[in-house]
Amino acid sequence: MQKTKVKYILYNEKTNEERKTKDMEEIDLKEIFKIFWERKIKIVIIIILFMIVGFIYATQFKTPMYKSSTTLVLASSEDAATKTNTTITATDITINSKLVATYSELIKSKNILREVIGNLGVQIEEEELRNSIEVTAVKSTELIEITVENESSVTASKIANDIARVFTEKVKEIYNINNVQIVDEAEISNEPSNINHIKDVALFFCIGLIIAFVYVIISNIFDTTIKSTEDIEKTFEVPVLASIPMIEKLENEGRNKRQ
Repeated sequence: MQKTKVKYILYNEKTNEERKTKDMEEIDLKEIFKIFWERKIKIVIIIILFMIVGFIYATQFKTPMYKSSTTLVLASSEDAATKTNTTITATDITINSKLVATYSELIKSKNILREVIGNLGVQIEEEELRNSIEVTAVKSTELIEITVENESSVTASKIANDIARVFTEKVKEIYNINNVQIVDEAEISNEPSNINHIKDVALFFCIGLIIAFVYVIISNIFDTTIKSTEDIEKTFEVPVLASIPMIEKLENEGRNKRQ
C-alpha cells in the first residue's frame, strides 16, 4: 500500500509541475501579445515609413537597367550545299555539346569585347562590359543565349547583336568551321529588368515589420517602470493590499466636474 501511495504522490507532483509550466507559457504568450498590442500604433507607423522609403528608393534612386538577349545554335560544320547526308549524327551532337562550354567563355574574351566596343563606339570599359554579359547554355540543347544588361535598352540590344555577329566570325577564324548560327536577334526591351515596385515595397514592408518587432522587444527589455499593481505583484512576488490614488488627478477630475 505504501509503495502505491508514493507512486501516486510522485505522479501528482509531476502533474502539478506540468500544469504550472503550461500556465506560465500561457501567461508569457498573453503578455507578449499584450506588449505588441499596446505598441500597435508605433508598429504600424514604422512599417508605413519603411514602405514609403522603399517606394521612394525604387522610383527615384534606383537606376533602371534593361536586358536584351540573342540566341545562337551550334549547327553542323558542313556546308548545306555540299553535304550529301543531312542526318545529324551522334558524333556531331557530342562535339557540339562540348563546344558549348568553350564558346560560352570565348564570347567574353578580350578580342571579341574590344572589337564590339570599337564597332559600336560605346563609352564603356572592357571589364564593365564583361560583367554586364551573361552567357547561358540551355540545358540538354545546343543553344547558347547571350544576355546584355545596360542603362539604355537600345545599347543593350546593339551590344548583344554585335557580340553574336563578331563571335560567329571569330569561330570561323579560330576553328575554320561554320557551325554557329544566330537563331533570334536581340530586341529592344521596353521594361526595366531590375525594377518591380510591388516587389520592392513588399521587401521594405518585411524589413519594417522586423525592425518594428525588434524595437518593441528591445524597448520592453529596457523599460523598468512600474505601470500597474500587476507589475508590482509580478516583480516582487507579493500581493498588493491597497493603492493610493494620485491627488493631482483627483483634483483635476473635481475641477472638470465643477466646470
